[in-house]
Amino acid sequence: MEGLEFLETFGIVGLFIASFLAATVLPFSSEVVFAGVLATGCNPLGCLISAAIGNTLGGLTCYWIGRMGKTEWIEKYLKIKYEKIKKMERWAHDKGSILAALTFLPGIGDVIAVALGYLRCNVWLVALFMFIGKTLRYIIWMKAQFALFN
Repeated sequence: MEGLEFLETFGIVGLFIASFLAATVLPFSSEVVFAGVLATGCNPLGCLISAAIGNTLGGLTCYWIGRMGKTEWIEKYLKIKYEKIKKMERWAHDKGSILAALTFLPGIGDVIAVALGYLRCNVWLVALFMFIGKTLRYIIWMKAQFALFN
């Protein structure tokens, strides 16, 4: 199976899996798969929903990895005082969740998601803002692809 045949066969399900994996620590671009699946004629709304949900769930795995972190590690290895860590956690819990909208950024998105988990940001707000940011990115990709090829 080659190129577009592969994408046609696995379509939206394959896009979901690729989007999920790309949002974890695996280094590849779900946008390429997204564009390929769209090129096969799959339903654009279905592609958007599949990619956004898969990418958000993948990003949340990074959040939960961060959530397993311990304050003692930061104190010991980074030499940051406990009081400063707690102050940062309080700020992040109240206001930091909006940063999840930036988890779509290449290179730093995974770091942001892990940090939000470590700082114990509200998981529901993180998921919401993460979904918004990732959805907007796929909408931009979709519009760009349609503008280029139509």
